[in-house]
Amino acid sequence: MKLAIVGGGSTYTPELIDGFIRLQEELPIEEIVLVDTDPARLDLVGAVSRRMLTRGGHPARLIATDDLVAGVSDADAVLIQLRIGGQDAREQDESWPHDVDCIGQETTGPGGLAKALRTVPVVLRIADVVRKHAKPDAWIVDFTNPVGIVTRALLQAGHRAVGLCNVAIGFQRRFAEEAGVAPDRVGLAHVGLNHLTWERGVFVDGVDVLPGALESRLGDLAETVELAPALLAQLGVIPSYYLRYYYAHDEVLHEQRHHATRAQEVRAIEQDLLRLYADPAVDTKPEILEKRGGAFYSEAAIELLIAIRGGTAVPRVVNLRNDGVLPFLPDDHVIEVPARHVDGRFVAEPVAALPDDISGLISAVAGYERLALDAAIHGGRDRVLRAMRSHPLVLQHDRAEKLTDLLLGANARFLEWA
Repeated sequence: MKLAIVGGGSTYTPELIDGFIRLQEELPIEEIVLVDTDPARLDLVGAVSRRMLTRGGHPARLIATDDLVAGVSDADAVLIQLRIGGQDAREQDESWPHDVDCIGQETTGPGGLAKALRTVPVVLRIADVVRKHAKPDAWIVDFTNPVGIVTRALLQAGHRAVGLCNVAIGFQRRFAEEAGVAPDRVGLAHVGLNHLTWERGVFVDGVDVLPGALESRLGDLAETVELAPALLAQLGVIPSYYLRYYYAHDEVLHEQRHHATRAQEVRAIEQDLLRLYADPAVDTKPEILEKRGGAFYSEAAIELLIAIRGGTAVPRVVNLRNDGVLPFLPDDHVIEVPARHVDGRFVAEPVAALPDDISGLISAVAGYERLALDAAIHGGRDRVLRAMRSHPLVLQHDRAEKLTDLLLGANARFLEWA
C-alpha cells in the first residue's frame, strides 16, 4: 500500500507514524509519502519519521517531497491534513470575532467560516490532482477542518472521499478505559455534524451504559466537556466539547478575552516539537506531542484505512453523505455518524429520531454550512455575508456586516476573489 499525506510537514505526522509502527500487522504499508510546501518542516518531520520507522522495525519507505503530483501518483489512499495560513491565520480566527462579541474559534462560528473560505479551494485543487494521478479506486481521507464542509465540497465535486474527526474515538477510548475493556468492545450512538455532535448511547458489549453513567457520574462527565451537569441531565446525552460554544457562549467568550489564544499555545508547542525533531537522537514520538491536540488521531486514521481495505465491518464514526439518515436534512449534506464500509462505500448505521432541540440546532448549522460552502466555491462578499448572518451564533444583520468586514480584512491575501 502506498499512502500519501498531504500536509505531511505537520507536527502531527509523527503521531501517525507511531500508529503505523504499532499497528503494522493490521495495516501493511510499503511506501509513505509526505507532501508539503514548507521545506524546513518537511525536512525535520521527514527525518524524525524515518528514524521512528527504523527503530520500530517498520519496512515502509518514506519519501518527503514538495511535488504533489509525484507524491500522490499511484497512491492507494491520500490523507489531507492542511492548515492554510498556519497558526498565524488561526490566531486571527480566534481574535477578530471578539470585536463583535462573538467567540473566536477556528472551526465554529465566524472563525470557522474564515477557515472554510481559505481551505476549500485549496483542497479541491489537491483533489483534482489526486483524481488524475492516484490509483482509480484511491480514497481521499479528509482530516482538514472544517471537516464537514470540506468533505461535502469533495463529495459534491465527485471525489471518492470520507471525512474523519477524533472526537468520537476520544469518547470511545475514555469509556473503554473506564470500563476496563478493549476499545473494540465499545460502540457509540454518535450523531450530528462535524464539531456539533452528541453521544446518545455508549454500548459495552451491546449494553448501553450511558444512562447509568449519567446517573452515577454526572459531575465527572459534565466536567469532561466543561458544561453544566443540569444540561447533561436534561438532555440525557453527552454533547461534544464543541457544543460549549453554543450552550455556554458568553462564558467561553469571557474566558477567551482573558487568556492566550489556542494558536499561541500551539505555536509554542510546535516550536518545542520541531526542536526535538531536529535532534538526531530522537527516534520515538515525543511525549509533548500529546499537548498538540489530536488525541487518537493515528488510531482513527488507521482504523479507517483498515476498513477501506476490507479488514473489518465494525462501524466507524465518519463524515459522509446524509442520504436520508437524518430526514430533516438534504440527502447531499454531510453528517457525522457511525458507518460501515460495504462494497466500496460507507453506509451509515440507522439513527433514531432526534429530539427537537437537537435536530433544530443541527438544521440551523447545516443551513449555514451550505451557504459557507457556496461562498467558499464562488466567492463574493454577498455570499460571505449571507453565510455569516445564517450562523446561529451570529444572526443579527449589523453584527454579520461587521464580522464579514473583519473576516475579509484578515483573509484578503488568501481569497483569490477578494
